[in-house]
Amino acid sequence: MAVAFEEVMERILLIFLIVYVLNVIPAFAPPTWMVFSYVGFRYPGANVILLAIVGAVAATLGRTTLARLSTVIIRKRFLGEGARQNIDVIRERLGNRPKLTFSIFLFYAFTPFPSNYLFIAYGLTAMKLPRIAVPFFLGRSVSYVLWGATSSMVRRRLSIESGDALGYMSVYFVATQILLIALVYVFTRIDWRALFDERKLRWMRKGIGPANQR
Repeated sequence: MAVAFEEVMERILLIFLIVYVLNVIPAFAPPTWMVFSYVGFRYPGANVILLAIVGAVAATLGRTTLARLSTVIIRKRFLGEGARQNIDVIRERLGNRPKLTFSIFLFYAFTPFPSNYLFIAYGLTAMKLPRIAVPFFLGRSVSYVLWGATSSMVRRRLSIESGDALGYMSVYFVATQILLIALVYVFTRIDWRALFDERKLRWMRKGIGPANQR
């Protein structure tokens, strides 16, 4: 029993560290749902719910860390004053609509789509992190359970090796990551006040350089 308990704890700690690191990486990291698909294939008898909760905690901590780094590094050091004021328009609008922010992140957390760019963009607004942490944790908890349970069921019914379930560095994956990086850049260049107030899509021309430029 002692050996089995130690193995379980080591497995939990390993999953926590892997998921946390993957969620801190801003781009070109494999999606964490693949971790739980792998666990489901490799250990079909594992406690999927426990591992999913641990993974959701790690993913939430990792993504909020990424958002915070986005605030400290990108917003404060690389965005000009004009760019920051432009993004602050989003903070003004979302600040008065907490339910909308909650719903967006809850919905997105249920999907298998990469959320790195979403948290980077949120970090650029310098808004409070608990508002997005709670819905993201709830969504990821459920989605990780589904991925793990589905993989376990498939493994029991089909003869699929665990190694065949992985492999993410495809042309599609690289292309989508490059696209998401481009979207973050576009996010900083859209004139948000014109979009909200005038319903017009405009391109910011000034104030995009580093904060120390004059």
